[in-house]
Amino acid sequence: MIDAQVLPTPAGELSVLVRDGVLVAGGFTGEPKEMFVRLAPALQAEGMTVVDDLGPVSRAVRDYFAGDLDALDAVPVEQPGSLRRKALHQALREVKAGTTVTYAELAERAGMPRSAARAAGGACAQNLIAPFVPCHRVLPSTGGFGGYYYGVAVKEWLLAHESGRHRPRD
Repeated sequence: MIDAQVLPTPAGELSVLVRDGVLVAGGFTGEPKEMFVRLAPALQAEGMTVVDDLGPVSRAVRDYFAGDLDALDAVPVEQPGSLRRKALHQALREVKAGTTVTYAELAERAGMPRSAARAAGGACAQNLIAPFVPCHRVLPSTGGFGGYYYGVAVKEWLLAHESGRHRPRD
């Protein structure tokens, strides 16, 4: 069974979905079902229940938005993908809060050539676990913020929060 919770955050409602203590989906939506339908059919077959508190995952989210920018790093995550995509997602998790990389740099960090920037962009686009797998920390080499599945305003907010330009929640 997939357990889900919707947490209020300054960046918008965050739905998180957990299976056996491992985060399988997370995204800025107040509707956990929007995340649930993006899961693999085998996980969807388990069903989903909305709960009041997911324990360590909920605590990590609250801590992150309260200013502990490393709080999400310890949450175990799992999402589908090829070995290449998994390497890119792992490299994303190693991009520290307050820093950004380009798509080409992300590819390099995952052991690929810089020319694999498109693959890095695809891994970000298919990321089911925002902001725990922090695709918001990847910027285009041409400047600007690029895209973000949950909207550029959310991406900008997260980057400002991580750079200290937002006050933590009380």
